[in-house]
Amino acid sequence: MAQQTIPAIATDKLTKYYGTSRGVVDLDLTVDEGEIFGFLGPNGAGKTTTIRLLMDLIRPTGGHARIFGKDTQADSVAIKQQIGYLPGELALWPNLTGRQTLTYLGNLRGGVDPQRIESLAARLQLDLGKKFREYSKGNKQKVGLVQAIMHQPRLLILDEPTSGLDPLNQQEFFTILSEARKGGATVFLSSHVLSEVEHTCDRVGIIREGLLVRVGAVRDIVTEKQYRVELQFGAPVDGTVRQAFAALPGVQNLAAQDGRLQFVVQGALDPVIKLAAQYPVLSLTSHEPTLEEAFLAYYRPDGVAPAVEAEKEASHVA
Repeated sequence: MAQQTIPAIATDKLTKYYGTSRGVVDLDLTVDEGEIFGFLGPNGAGKTTTIRLLMDLIRPTGGHARIFGKDTQADSVAIKQQIGYLPGELALWPNLTGRQTLTYLGNLRGGVDPQRIESLAARLQLDLGKKFREYSKGNKQKVGLVQAIMHQPRLLILDEPTSGLDPLNQQEFFTILSEARKGGATVFLSSHVLSEVEHTCDRVGIIREGLLVRVGAVRDIVTEKQYRVELQFGAPVDGTVRQAFAALPGVQNLAAQDGRLQFVVQGALDPVIKLAAQYPVLSLTSHEPTLEEAFLAYYRPDGVAPAVEAEKEASHVA
């Protein structure tokens, strides 16, 4: 009989209200051990509240959370020994240098190899000799990242980890995360940098106004949304051609101008391609949605991404 796997993170109806204000409501979320999970949402959606609940920095109004099978409240101390945590707002000792800060925090954890600290700092281009108060926002963030990663924790919980980092440092940071995952670590991170999440995370969860509205593999969330298609014909598009494409399943927001046909497809492109083969087509362009477009669709009242909305406006012109 196969042994049941314990998830790295599991929440059950996790809820937090701040008086009458909503934090998160009935959050049911599971993060598997060994995956990189992205937690997406705009400011105020509930990302930081969720992370602070997981870290037992605030207590829930209802429900509960477990990390590696342990209750985040009852086993808070034991759990924190296995976590590397980066808060959204980092405050450290202003008169200590980066090296002194990281050495002190490493000693609190029972000791961290100084060479590992130096190596991580070098990879992120962090000067450890400066005092914390002398650092720029980006360099303060680097200190926070090193302190979260340096002890090789079993679970990394990171709140907006790339905030303030330049593109090269962002790329190096995600390389470090990938290495941590290969070493067996689980990563839970909130982010606004959707393009990087798309290429880094195994799965993502999208939170909206305190409610978890979608969880899935990045590829699934992207491909389930609309595709934008443009067909260039060898002759002007007449009403018969336009009606034939408009009748296809999933086709919407169709616009025709001269020999060009533009529309949005929800679902498979196969029927479109087969129909197009019956006409003198000069070119067919299909734009696959990005994670950003899919993400934004969850935040619009009509569920339509801005890029699609732009084509609706084009249809009115046509």
